[in-house]
Amino acid sequence: MSQSISDQKINDEPLYGLCLTELGVFCLVGKMERVASTKQYFFLVFVLLGLNVNISVEGGITSRYVRKLEASVDMPMESDAFQVPLGYNAPQQVHITQGDHVGSAVIVSWVTPSEPGSTAVLYGPEKYKYKYEANGIVTRYRFYNYTSGYIHHYTVENLEGETEPFKPYRHRYHVPYRSSTSTAPFWYSIKRASAYIIVLSSYSAYGRYTPQYNWLEEEFPKVDRKETPWLIVLMHSPWYNSNNYHYMEGETMRVQFESWFTKYKVDVVFAGHVHAYERSKRVSNVAYNIVNGECTPIFDPSSPVYITIGDGGNVEGLAANFTEPQPKYSAFREASFGHAIVEIKNRTHAFYHWHRNQDGDAVVGDSQWLYNRYWYPHNEPTTSS
Repeated sequence: MSQSISDQKINDEPLYGLCLTELGVFCLVGKMERVASTKQYFFLVFVLLGLNVNISVEGGITSRYVRKLEASVDMPMESDAFQVPLGYNAPQQVHITQGDHVGSAVIVSWVTPSEPGSTAVLYGPEKYKYKYEANGIVTRYRFYNYTSGYIHHYTVENLEGETEPFKPYRHRYHVPYRSSTSTAPFWYSIKRASAYIIVLSSYSAYGRYTPQYNWLEEEFPKVDRKETPWLIVLMHSPWYNSNNYHYMEGETMRVQFESWFTKYKVDVVFAGHVHAYERSKRVSNVAYNIVNGECTPIFDPSSPVYITIGDGGNVEGLAANFTEPQPKYSAFREASFGHAIVEIKNRTHAFYHWHRNQDGDAVVGDSQWLYNRYWYPHNEPTTSS
């Protein structure tokens, strides 16, 4: 490998670093130095959300390493969450659910043990300022030798609900979407040294003629591979995922956009969502339609490497249930938390390496040299180095 890039050797120190959250938010973590335009490179540090593991004779490598599935500590029975509320006939087993089709009402239910309670619910827009009242019903039932308490149901109507989608994201994470002519902060692009990075939204409409579709259709032709040799795409739901968790959830988006990815020779795609790790070979499934039945991914030198890097850690735990046998398109997978770094060396070569967090030290769990699809479209070794 060193011989193949010796004519483009550059300084060993990194130009700069980028921290990437699962939502596609960037923060500069290093410093940037200018070098010859064809010799710029950078580090991308990816921390997204997880994936899983498996083995097949025809597939790639399923790591034998499995992170210890540590059970959470049970809540003690003496916790106040399980205690009967203090006071005579105090309400318990309170339950709130949506009360109409459009979400402008809620049904409030609870049980009183000794006798029916109040026939009214007081509510209002602020704490301790209950200006409104709703009346409901009280019922109870017998089941064999069991007699329930007094069950109260009240419907609170004409509420003002939250209608702004993705409100926490919009307020917490500002991104430069307008600079790439995007109409929303969920899909946009940036140029960073020798890379053109496109961020897509798995949870915004992407069908034909939607705003995201129209934007991406116009965005790909803008990429000048002489100025930014590397083309990288980020998204949430993976397209190629051999984990049973979130399996095939990205399929409709893949069908919509994959032909563009191969046409414009995207180098690598990073996704999250699945709480484990997986790296694919360069495959595509663009020949498939419901008539020809050709639904098996095939090797495609114009396609990107798909990496599921959703293994940054999450309270939901690992996605430790891969499909068997491991599909041919899957090069490496492991049910671990970790992070990865992409070192772009020059316009033809980049070195990618993934580290499992469990190791404690800087131990490489998976790695691969990436060859640029536009400038050096040769086959890379896909086995973990």
